[in-house]
Amino acid sequence: MTVPLSVLDLSPVAQGSTVGDALRGTITLAKEVEALGYHRFWLAEHHSMPGIASAAPSIMIGQVAAATERIRVGSGGVMLPNHAPLVVAEQFGTLDALFPDRIDLGIGRAPGTDQVTAHALRRQADQLNEDEFPQQLLHLRAFVDNSFPDDHPYRAITATPGLGAKFAVWLLGSSTYSAQVAGLLGLPFAFARHFSPAQTMPALRTYREAFRPSEVLDEPYAMVTVSVVAAESDERAHYLAAPLKLTMARLRAGKPGRFPSPEEAAANPLTPEQEAIVRPSAAGYIVGGPDTVQTELQELLALTDADEIMVSTMMHSLDDRIRSYKIVGDVSL
Repeated sequence: MTVPLSVLDLSPVAQGSTVGDALRGTITLAKEVEALGYHRFWLAEHHSMPGIASAAPSIMIGQVAAATERIRVGSGGVMLPNHAPLVVAEQFGTLDALFPDRIDLGIGRAPGTDQVTAHALRRQADQLNEDEFPQQLLHLRAFVDNSFPDDHPYRAITATPGLGAKFAVWLLGSSTYSAQVAGLLGLPFAFARHFSPAQTMPALRTYREAFRPSEVLDEPYAMVTVSVVAAESDERAHYLAAPLKLTMARLRAGKPGRFPSPEEAAANPLTPEQEAIVRPSAAGYIVGGPDTVQTELQELLALTDADEIMVSTMMHSLDDRIRSYKIVGDVSL
């Protein structure tokens, strides 16, 4: 791989399985993709979604890192509105102490859930707004590098673990806002193309134009996350990808559930209205056999000039997911 390939995992809870099955499947998947040569393995943060078990990335990062040897493990991401910066510094300081030079802290600005659940997570009605986010981010970094001004009340706090930790900080985004913040702070940026394909190029342009060299990076470093379903043939891949579109349609209709099987998706074809709802996100999916996947990943790389590609694969069967990552791992980029 001339361009690193990485993994974003959501621990899908398949219909007919348990949350424990999903979380253990994530650990199995991490070991498999490490053997395939993937560069990093990130865990998402979502809440109140019956089909996604990835609600506590800091816990799962520790489990995955303990079960693997060299692959970088991190959050894709920690949703900062849901957490106090000191808590994040201590959690990731702990992970860094246990697994030095392997931990990534990817930070997102959205709550990763609906408004009612966001209220329950934050315990107050208002969300973290755009003005607060940079301050919260700076507080988090200050707990790690001891950069609070002498007259700041938090100067008296020692994050233990946390102070002096060397985990890598990334900003995540699906729009231009976090892209600009990442550029101004000189941090690496991960764009969620799997969530917002149309904003891919505006966000990457904003990041690169806003970038200022920092002690972290001399030049921009952009990673693009893309949904991929790969199989032995295009026909088989589209069959295995149908549950992802059905899941998205149900989620957008306010009816989330366990991740359906291909058989269930085949028995419940999307209506024209549902197709219209999922089309903006589905436009960014890469679905196909080995040749199709290679061609479309190469086209994505040529379009975005990404420094790294992160693959997110949601499928009902763990074996099918592993096979998909094996096919993607053989792609020449």
